[in-house]
Amino acid sequence: MKKIILVALVFTLSGCAELQQIANQYPELGTLGNADIAAGLKEALNNGITKQVSKLTATDGFYKNQAVKILLPAELQKVDKGLRDIGLSSLADEGLKVLNRAAEDAVKEATPIFVGAVKNMTFTDAKNILMGSNNSATMYLQSSTTTSLYSKFNPVVKNSLGKVGADKVWANIITKYNAIPLTADVNPDLNDYVTNKALEGVFKMVAVEEKEIRTNLNARTSDLLKRVFAMQDKK
Repeated sequence: MKKIILVALVFTLSGCAELQQIANQYPELGTLGNADIAAGLKEALNNGITKQVSKLTATDGFYKNQAVKILLPAELQKVDKGLRDIGLSSLADEGLKVLNRAAEDAVKEATPIFVGAVKNMTFTDAKNILMGSNNSATMYLQSSTTTSLYSKFNPVVKNSLGKVGADKVWANIITKYNAIPLTADVNPDLNDYVTNKALEGVFKMVAVEEKEIRTNLNARTSDLLKRVFAMQDKK
């Protein structure tokens, strides 16, 4: 019986030593739980919206940012070529520009939607996301909110297409293209296309800020960010 107790005691002490070693290596683990880490990740994502997504709302925020500029899908590329072939290059250029203008306006109007999505996020395992890649929190945001964001953002995009005149420009473009002999008529869903591309742009810009916070100590502008992301520095 004494032998059994002695063996158990050895294993217990060994376990305590290992736990102490982990605690010494990662002192933040002792004070930060899943809720604290989740709060830090949310703050990082909110910073992405404040510092990076806001850049998309300026004139040329999409149009002159090669990382997020909305280009034409395959169906509309043939429309673009068809117009240029008949001397309507300026109309083709305007068609591309107004799609980006609509995205810029829509993101400006819908920024509270993105803030709300971050606020209402539930992290099931914040620690694993923290210890993941430089865009793990952004990818989690994208995977867990895209469906709901689309349904809220889509009407905003539709309104923006009208506000900047993109709907009229493209109605004119499509009419002229469909009148070209020997071309198949097209009727693209611009609202769906711009909604999806604008959402992609938002997530790309949030990821820029997340990476900055993960890799640049000076970008951690609050005590919470410093404490939370200090954990991933040691992984």
